[in-house]
Amino acid sequence: MNPLKSTSWLAENIDGVKILDATWHLPNTKRNAFQEYQENHIEKSIFFDLDKNSNQEISLPHMLPKLEEWEKIVSKLGIKNKDQIIIYDNSDILSASRCWFTFLYFGHDMNLVSVLDGGLKKWKLENRPLTKKKTNLTPMLYKASIKRNLVINLKQVEENIKKKEFCLVDARGENRFKGLVDEPRKNLKKGNIEGSKNLPYSKIINSENNTFKKKDELEKIFLNHGVNLNEKLAFSCGSGITACVLGLANTIVNNKLPVIYDGSWAEYGLK
Repeated sequence: MNPLKSTSWLAENIDGVKILDATWHLPNTKRNAFQEYQENHIEKSIFFDLDKNSNQEISLPHMLPKLEEWEKIVSKLGIKNKDQIIIYDNSDILSASRCWFTFLYFGHDMNLVSVLDGGLKKWKLENRPLTKKKTNLTPMLYKASIKRNLVINLKQVEENIKKKEFCLVDARGENRFKGLVDEPRKNLKKGNIEGSKNLPYSKIINSENNTFKKKDELEKIFLNHGVNLNEKLAFSCGSGITACVLGLANTIVNNKLPVIYDGSWAEYGLK
């Protein structure tokens, strides 16, 4: 199971895959992901809105939607169960990983959904073609199933503080983890979940082109941050996006599907 595909692979196979642009920006960046997509995107790509394609019934940001909603969302995007999906982003927080995880959670074949390694940044650095042309969608009938074991909730996180059944790894920056700076969302406490380890997601990415570091490098980075790769791991962050970046890195290293605390600090920090 390789969760990544290279830009050269996509260029060669562009006609045989469905491509999603899952760019999402933190609210304080004042960037509009859909506007950016309209101005420039990889040919045939479809915009995937992480906020709209989430659970609209709760106040927490971009939480996983309900099964029936997900089936409607993906069907409208013109995606079939047997489609190979490549997801990219043009975001500093590598939001494509969140979209990748969502497809896994809803049962898409793990060998048929991948993140474009390096995303739009690397694609542009290589001077590969971009377009403004709108992608025409033909609705399909998509059926999903839920892999509940890929998500943990607040109660499980609270119980784990005592039971220590898994290691919770927080993808936020060190200053946020240590409570040295204010949270970007209002009304949240500063700090971290007791017993959690901190591995800022930026440590596992090559900043010059947004690619993931190689497997042996990733192993060392996890170990250097006190994370034992042989124990059960779960990942959290500010609102469930960069947790999936760590989750993808763990899949590269361990060949296991990631486990994500969906509410992350946006939920825990309200306590």
